Amino acid sequence: MASEDVKASESAVEKIVSLAEEAKLARQEIRPTSHAVISICKSLVAGGVAGGVSRTAVAPLERLKILLQVQNSHSIKYNGTISGLKYIWRAEGFKGLFKGNGTNCARIVPNSAVKFFSYEQASKGILYLYQQQTGNEDAQLTPLLRLGAGACAGIIAMSATYPMDMVRGRITVQTEKSPYQYRGMVHALSTILREEGPRALYKGWLPSVIGVIPYVGLNFAVYESLKEWLVKTKPLGLVDDSTELGVVTRLACGAVAGTLGQTVAYPLDVVRRRMQMVGWKDAASIVTGDGRSKASLEYSGMIDTFRKTVRYEGFSALYKGLVPNSVKVVPSIAIAFVTYEQVKDLLGVEIRISD
Repeated sequence: MASEDVKASESAVEKIVSLAEEAKLARQEIRPTSHAVISICKSLVAGGVAGGVSRTAVAPLERLKILLQVQNSHSIKYNGTISGLKYIWRAEGFKGLFKGNGTNCARIVPNSAVKFFSYEQASKGILYLYQQQTGNEDAQLTPLLRLGAGACAGIIAMSATYPMDMVRGRITVQTEKSPYQYRGMVHALSTILREEGPRALYKGWLPSVIGVIPYVGLNFAVYESLKEWLVKTKPLGLVDDSTELGVVTRLACGAVAGTLGQTVAYPLDVVRRRMQMVGWKDAASIVTGDGRSKASLEYSGMIDTFRKTVRYEGFSALYKGLVPNSVKVVPSIAIAFVTYEQVKDLLGVEIRISD
């Protein structure tokens, strides 16, 4: 991630709206009461459920994106969003549209938990230093400082769950014609460890870390900045006297932030996916190609992956899969937001913040 995983990576769209709202906790002192701990746990559960529902809803587009990113350029099977989805349906059936989604959903709770607490602590630390430097105890985080806190949280969360993302990438590109099948996340992890060593679980980690800065950082910064601008200027009557944004407006801010962050970091996401396929002895045919076009995938690092991708496939290859990736942003955020609010209300989530 760039990370989703990272980056995305992680990866595959995080719950921008809820995370940005929860980030307010970092601006104020939180008493470590049992109520606060329970409330935070409930928030994480709500976020996990929302993330699982939203990712499952857009799983076909996510899988197609990864297939477009890594498919052999001399053996094109997936060409375009609609035709690509139709090909998956014909070749693998309904189940094929959701391949790799289980592993993707399994990453949600640990990734969200680490990101939530990392962003909170990073924001509090950065805000404290900023207030000490300016001598203003009432100073608040600027968009640039929010970007730094978001980037730190993204890197920590991505690194903690990266092996799961790497495995998800390989499971996602498997087809029925693949010479060797991973039977699931645990089997894939054990197989990679046995055949390629522990370092293999972090292939593509570097571009994921670099991609976190524009991806996660811009998500937080753009969302918060857009929201503050709308509250101050009140354009087109989008904000009433209560200075609170409506649901639709907040979703639009999240969509803009998510789309911008993903587009800027997208070439790094393509590079990391391709690096994750390197060293796969029985790689899926979508990666190696078929017949005369069959060839092993050889990249020696991030720069080499960039160079060979542009050299042999052109600069546009760095944006393969961008269309299905962009199409899924709005529905993913909308579904996650609605689900999060419903589950949060069901659980009675309320975090008390002391003055």
